[in-house]
Amino acid sequence: MTASRENIFEALGDPVRRYILELVATGEQSAGAVVAAVQRFTRISQPGVSQHLKVLRDAGLVSVRADGTRRVYALDSEGVAAAQAWLAGLVDPLAPFAQPLDALATEVARGQRASRAAKPGRAGESGGAEVRPA
Repeated sequence: MTASRENIFEALGDPVRRYILELVATGEQSAGAVVAAVQRFTRISQPGVSQHLKVLRDAGLVSVRADGTRRVYALDSEGVAAAQAWLAGLVDPLAPFAQPLDALATEVARGQRASRAAKPGRAGESGGAEVRPA
């Protein structure tokens, strides 16, 4: 599932969901283990934890897989990468332009070298008829 930036940060707005992310960031966790850990953190019912897990899943921050009758949750790297990319854009808003600008600088330098090489009278270059003293 592709995560939208809006859903990601909306999901991260709740401290219980952030705690769940910290739990699954350490490795895969069964739904039961997540519920037990969250209930030690705050008073919440099992259906309440399930709802938080659904929000995180819908935001693309966690993934779930079936393991027999259990559901196992893990951090979804794509959702985390989307959040990181957006935050990195705040720190360095010109980063997406770095490579195109580097390429432009290379082409400008190449053009300047070609222009200098094309000028007549440069040492070692033939620019026309050679003039010899009489």
